[in-house]
Amino acid sequence: MLDSSFTEFKLDLEESKNRAAGDIVLCEEISAGGHVWSVRCFLQGDDDDEDPSKAVYLSLYLWLPSGTRNVVKAVIEAFLIGRDGAPSLSHAQRCAQLCPPEGCEAWCFPEFATLADLESHFVKDDGSVTFILGVVVLRDHDNPLAISSPIDVPSSDMGVHLGRLLDSGDGSDVSFAVGGETFHAHRAVLAARSPVFMAQLLGSMADAKMDLITLHDIRAETFRILLRFIYTDALPGDDELQQQSSSSTTTVELFQDLLAAADMYQLERMKLVCAQKLWECVSAENVATVLGFAEMHSCPELKDGCLDFFVVEKNFKIAVLTEGYFRLMQSFPSVIDEIRVRV
Repeated sequence: MLDSSFTEFKLDLEESKNRAAGDIVLCEEISAGGHVWSVRCFLQGDDDDEDPSKAVYLSLYLWLPSGTRNVVKAVIEAFLIGRDGAPSLSHAQRCAQLCPPEGCEAWCFPEFATLADLESHFVKDDGSVTFILGVVVLRDHDNPLAISSPIDVPSSDMGVHLGRLLDSGDGSDVSFAVGGETFHAHRAVLAARSPVFMAQLLGSMADAKMDLITLHDIRAETFRILLRFIYTDALPGDDELQQQSSSSTTTVELFQDLLAAADMYQLERMKLVCAQKLWECVSAENVATVLGFAEMHSCPELKDGCLDFFVVEKNFKIAVLTEGYFRLMQSFPSVIDEIRVRV
């Protein structure tokens, strides 16, 4: 839990001005984070001159006088209170530190406020100035300055291992015939990733008892990439994608096929990854086609982006003359209505 203390201090400025530069003008203690902290204030100036008029800065210091050896992580904040009782934004300082701070024994705001500013804006009728000092002690995971762990935990490599399992086919217990190719897989992995495969392979459907399942509504290259995503949670790199796709398939067509497959098998993350890839390919010439595709496969994120792109005047003038726009008018008149509303 966070442990904090915000304490109000009053400093008799008239009396403090009569002290020699460097003398302590306030000495108090506050509690925060299970520790007792010492607060001290000085009017700092020329150490060689006893004239109090040379003491031009009010300095604040804070430390743990108990001499604890434990590293304490805290945020320290100090701000003056104006004559109207409101906190001053112009005279506020904040720092995040470890205690003890590296190279010194205390936190400090050595030039917190000038004597001239205190006299002009903050001193009250009784000759005092008021400031608030806050100490917020942090837990390690809340603290931006927490000491880094000496243990370097590598990123997850689960996808690498499952990808190797897919490549080797070891332990596979179901196969798919797609476009003249056969793909070996593992029922448990497919079912864990896709509710459609869960019902198909582990439910009461006839496919649950079949060792070889023939698919007719997906291309072999698309199914290959789909399987890879199921096992690794990632699409192949762009170069590998092009190698796996046919020479006649454009980038837009490839990601349309992949998004449609992800929608079919309810792989929501893959669907969004493909939507992002399609968005990167959107142009005035194809935005109507991509927009209709997003509507067909219930991808509101891609649809909204295409609508915003479509209604930009320079894009609109080109898009309404494309074949994709005429197909959009025929298949999705409601989307045309949305375009008109935005225009």
